[in-house]
Amino acid sequence: MTNPAISVFETRRSQYAIGKDISLSQDEASKLIQQAVKLAPTSFNSQSSRAVILFNEQHDRFWEIVMDTLREMVPPESFDATEKKVNGFAAGAGTVLFFEEQDVVRNLQEKFPLYADNFPVWSDQASGIAQFAVWTALAQANIGASLQHYNPIIDEAVAKEWNLPATWKLRAQMPFGSHEGEFGEKTFMDDSERFRVFS
Repeated sequence: MTNPAISVFETRRSQYAIGKDISLSQDEASKLIQQAVKLAPTSFNSQSSRAVILFNEQHDRFWEIVMDTLREMVPPESFDATEKKVNGFAAGAGTVLFFEEQDVVRNLQEKFPLYADNFPVWSDQASGIAQFAVWTALAQANIGASLQHYNPIIDEAVAKEWNLPATWKLRAQMPFGSHEGEFGEKTFMDDSERFRVFS
């Protein structure tokens, strides 16, 4: 069975070897990312997802923050591998920072107390959907990306650097750029272990 949506999903892969030579202008890439986040569904139509899109010196500055933070935490004898990994992300054309607005979550908890415990969970789900939407949209534009999670150790420095609201909670980081390497083989577990179908 062929399905256009599944064909699109198949193009999304983790690409760690990225460069700066992407097919879109920065304005086009920014608009694509914004549209993907805007169209990603959220519970109660909360629209809780936020994104910061970094290019040029701002992109470089973000990965400097990550590097400086890790340098204080990783033993010197182990830092070479860490430095190489972070430099690989910095080699890209840009980075998307994904946030969730906690005021939205708290307001919904107050408005619908019966579901109060669920709203933080649904917020994280919304962020994941937004991340997948952006990742897939970038893949369709022949732009490679991967998803990283250096939060929460960088949260304070990032909020300060870009003067972000204290209510924005950093959830993930997505460096993106041109494809500069091949994908590794992708394997899947047996369907019988993963799915149950009843009729």
